[in-house]
Amino acid sequence: MNNIRVLIADDQPLMRHGFAMILSAQPDIEVVGEAGTGTAAVEKARQLTPDVIMMDIQMPAMDGITATRQLRDCKVLILTTFGSQDHVAHALRAGASGFLLKDSTPEQLVHAVRVVASGDALLDPAITRGLIKRALPSLTEPAVPPRFDVLSQRETQVLRLLAQGMSNAEIADTLVVTEATVKTHVSRLLTKLGLRDRVQAVVAAYQHGLV
Repeated sequence: MNNIRVLIADDQPLMRHGFAMILSAQPDIEVVGEAGTGTAAVEKARQLTPDVIMMDIQMPAMDGITATRQLRDCKVLILTTFGSQDHVAHALRAGASGFLLKDSTPEQLVHAVRVVASGDALLDPAITRGLIKRALPSLTEPAVPPRFDVLSQRETQVLRLLAQGMSNAEIADTLVVTEATVKTHVSRLLTKLGLRDRVQAVVAAYQHGLV
């Protein structure tokens, strides 16, 4: 199994170094590069094609949201704080794949990178549930509503639980099914709705009144 290749973008060298030390200590994660500006992050992402980009929001030359918008085909893990819900909303719209609070523990950092790399979950609900609840209602940009009617009743249930910030394990417990079954439902509903990942599914659910 190949290692998860990570690019760290943050304008604080000490922060980048700390993240790199934590991630490089993991047997399945490789830090392939660092960037101190949004512009450098975009350039290095295109050169190095990392699996996950850890992106700070506030950086010189180009902010993290603009950089994320230019890297929509990449999995971007946004570094944020509880005091920046507006930034979170804009980052979601820009195509971010997940969020990590800057005061998270090393264990949460490693978990977040693995989760975003796999595309299998939004993030640990303990980290993101509050951000989802406060930030997503501000995403009111008009868009063509997804065809939620193409989903089965169970897939609709799963999507509503995703939008509440639940993990696969929590959804499985709620619906009294296995995690593997939940993963199958998530994969099918993403395919039916033409969405890239769980973050896009959650945004769509809020934007178009499913929750």
